[in-house]
Amino acid sequence: MADETVAQLRQKIAQAREVIAHLLDKAAFNGAEAQRALDYFGSDEFEKNFLPWPRPGDEGLRPDELNAANDD
Repeated sequence: MADETVAQLRQKIAQAREVIAHLLDKAAFNGAEAQRALDYFGSDEFEKNFLPWPRPGDEGLRPDELNAANDD
């Protein structure tokens, strides 16, 4: 059962990566943070400090520029 659960979780992560790629493509968002997310979810590595995402300093944008809740 444990092997099946691990396999299902790997499949779920692969699905998440595909969804993220699609959403980024539709939003025409193409930058370092988008690539960082795709690389992270496309690898087997676990990064304890992956969040927060995005990291505004990497893109040169202020946090309020990245928060969709602030859109007018």
